[in-house]
Parts: sequence; structure tokens; C-alpha cells
Amino acid sequence: MGLKQIHLRVRGRVQGVFFRASTQREARRLGLTGWVRNQKDSSVEVVAEGEENGIKDLIAWAQHGPTAARVEKVDIRWRSFVGDFFDFQIVH
Repeated sequence: MGLKQIHLRVRGRVQGVFFRASTQREARRLGLTGWVRNQKDSSVEVVAEGEENGIKDLIAWAQHGPTAARVEKVDIRWRSFVGDFFDFQIVH
């Protein structure tokens, strides 16, 4: 299916519930690279790239997140693959 990149903004109760660590674990399991970080508006921002099927699986996972999260909305922007990332990191 090809290599893709996405930019996600996840809104709801997504900070203080291990959302970033869980996103990192899920992205690595799916073979994706990129990063995740908290935003000042209490959302979580994700940039991930890799095989399209893995990206779609990450989007599906982000719709609910870890057990303690309460995801209200996920904004999704598809982008062209860049290849700048070597791992999936939590950034600050």
C-alpha cells in the first residue's frame, strides 16, 4: 500500500492517563516511526509514518487510546512520507 505519514491531534481526557507511553508502544509494535507529545490545550499530538496499514491501525487505536483515556475527537491529516524518523519517541 505504500509509505505514508499522518498528523493526529487527539482530544478528550488524554493527558495524565499514559496516552503518550501507550501511543509509543503501539506505534513501535506496528513498526511506525515518529513522535508523540502533549500540547498546552490538553490534547496530544502525534506524527507517525510507515506502511499505510500500520498507520490505519494506529488511527483506529487512537480513537480509544489506553484504558483510562476518554477520547472525544481525533483530527487526522494525511501527509507525504518524509523518512526523517528512525524510531518512535515521546518528545516534550
